Amino acid sequence: MVEIDLSGKVALVTGGSRGLGRAMSLGLADAGADVVVASRKLESCEAVCAEIAAKGRRGLPVSAHVGDTESLDRLIATALEAFGKIDILINNAGINPAMGALSDLSPELFQKMFDVNLKGPWYLASRLAPHMAASGGGSIINLVSVGGLRPSAWQGFYATTKAGLDAMTRVMAAEWADGNVRVNALAPGSFHSDLFDTSAELIPGFEEGAKAASLQKRIADTEEIVGPVLYLASDMSKFTTGTTVVADGGFLAL
Repeated sequence: MVEIDLSGKVALVTGGSRGLGRAMSLGLADAGADVVVASRKLESCEAVCAEIAAKGRRGLPVSAHVGDTESLDRLIATALEAFGKIDILINNAGINPAMGALSDLSPELFQKMFDVNLKGPWYLASRLAPHMAASGGGSIINLVSVGGLRPSAWQGFYATTKAGLDAMTRVMAAEWADGNVRVNALAPGSFHSDLFDTSAELIPGFEEGAKAASLQKRIADTEEIVGPVLYLASDMSKFTTGTTVVADGGFLAL
């Protein structure tokens, strides 16, 4: 079995303090990376960084709002001051507060989701890419969603922002290839996370419907996101850029 070794690498994970982001942060540390854990709640970031420290790696907790470019500038400056480089960026933070019919949704909600789900990942990646290139290259992973690849009713704003990020991933890959900066998207299906489990509790039949919608007829464990992330973050995927890796249990195959 080939072991992925990220020793000497520095990763930055937005939304890294809970759910899939927490699993990614800890998985990267297990593979040897130091990790900048960013989210809005500093205490939550500190808790994950304590777990990272227990693994013998360095974790840096940073409070940041992905929808605020000034906050992202502070995040970049803090991370580079602490580590001098960022080798891996995972644009994981995202929101979906606007489930509903398009005719019922507000411009304010659209702007909020656009800022966090699309503008923020563009801004953070575009400001870090030159630093990555100057350090010899890097890997950027944009978390999209199967909802952006197969849009459905009542998910219009979310699907639109994630589809936009999927398209922008290819533009990023084309523009930054000369600097040895690889850019890929990762599209998860139904994984156990705070958002999914809350929806399952509140919406009758939600979990059953999600299971039925995939070939494997199950919801993935949170930690199952780590495998695709480590593949895209490491040299195992060094000839992979400008594409979307799907981890959906066969949702798109149906």
